[in-house]
Amino acid sequence: MIEISFGKLVLLALIALIVLGPEKLPHAARTAGVFMRRIRTGWDSVRAEVERELQVEEIRRQAKEAAARAEAAQADLDETLRKMRPSGVPSSPAPPAAEPSPETAVATDATPTKDVPHGGA
Repeated sequence: MIEISFGKLVLLALIALIVLGPEKLPHAARTAGVFMRRIRTGWDSVRAEVERELQVEEIRRQAKEAAARAEAAQADLDETLRKMRPSGVPSSPAPPAAEPSPETAVATDATPTKDVPHGGA
């Protein structure tokens, strides 16, 4: 930015006093101050907006990297599961087992059963 030393500032004030005169100088100084404040405020808002956009871009970049890492981890997990499964087993999960029918149900009570010989002899 422009560097103005104290000596240059005094010289500028003397020139302004000579050109504008003592009556108009305070009004011109206030106007210049307001103008400089507006420029500074506008510059600060532009800078803040650019910083926000950079932060948004950084967050998007991090989200894309996280998604890529998650996809890579999922692919590794799928490959590991594929290696662990026998070759004849389908890759889809097995359907749930049906309830056994009464004819094939096994007695689950705690009373012992007698062995009955089958067939003759």
